[in-house]
Amino acid sequence: MITTGTHHDGQPTASVGILGTGSCLPSQVVTNDEAGHPAGVDDAWIHSRTGIRTRRWAKPDEATSDLAVAAGRAALEDAGIRAAQLSLVIVATSTPDAPQPPTASAVADGLGAGPGTAAFDVNAVCSGFVFALTAAERMLRGTGGYAVVVGADIYSRILDRADRRTAILFGDGAGAVVLGPAAGGRAAGIAARLAGFGAERDLIQVPAGGSRLPASADTLREGLHYFKMNGRAVREFVADQVAPAIAQFLADQGVDPRDIDHFVPHQANGRMLQDLAERIGIPAGRMRTTVETYGNTGSASIPVTLDDAARRGGIRPGDRVLLAGFGGGMAMGLALLTR
Repeated sequence: MITTGTHHDGQPTASVGILGTGSCLPSQVVTNDEAGHPAGVDDAWIHSRTGIRTRRWAKPDEATSDLAVAAGRAALEDAGIRAAQLSLVIVATSTPDAPQPPTASAVADGLGAGPGTAAFDVNAVCSGFVFALTAAERMLRGTGGYAVVVGADIYSRILDRADRRTAILFGDGAGAVVLGPAAGGRAAGIAARLAGFGAERDLIQVPAGGSRLPASADTLREGLHYFKMNGRAVREFVADQVAPAIAQFLADQGVDPRDIDHFVPHQANGRMLQDLAERIGIPAGRMRTTVETYGNTGSASIPVTLDDAARRGGIRPGDRVLLAGFGGGMAMGLALLTR
């Protein structure tokens, strides 16, 4: 477990903060009936179990980097920062454009970042954005530099449309933030905690396509290139591991759950999130969600929801914002933002 940006008394020490946010969702809206038909389920069945009404799926000519570039541009505009000022671009994704080069290279180029701008990907699945945010904060601390951190995924490309456990949950999208010196800006600091539970890595996976099980005619025939998830076990993981970890993280920061102004969790499942907020003790109305409209957008879900809340004018100076990512790995990333 890694903790960053805290004094011994739990107060953030980071001089780096979020200066702007942005997002990009594909234009194609997919209803529950459309997503559920191949799996034999309808709108009522899906909404009652997930809280999802619609999601967005990318067009055939749209790749993860396309969405990431658009989200990054929006975040730069919001922050008032030029791409040429960037020293770092990190993309959190588990659906890259290709196995290599890193999708972040295409994003840095698409944004117009200057030569020499460091660019790399982070794959912690649905926790990836918080991992990338933490890495960027540490790398920028004390440098006075700027970074774009993006969470972007196109899960529609790896779904078995006949699998009602997964095909109904996921949408595509990208969300981004600009990090930079917090002094005089809109963000005051970031404290974070990252954790992994590798023994449970098989709960969420795409079995084929890597070095252990390379793609072949056999893996394609058996559907091993599709996303697979043990939904019941994931729910148990969230209840048994994520909820207590969030409570301890807040206690270590000296923050009462009732003092959180905005809780922005990974948008895994609307029903699961309601249960999580209640377990932690987050007051009703403090949790920010986009899952009903966009579904589960993987590593994009936290920055997309953060941008949605920010652009609605709901985040004010001095607000405490709690980010909570969890998913494949199994992995968990928590971050407390003060503005």
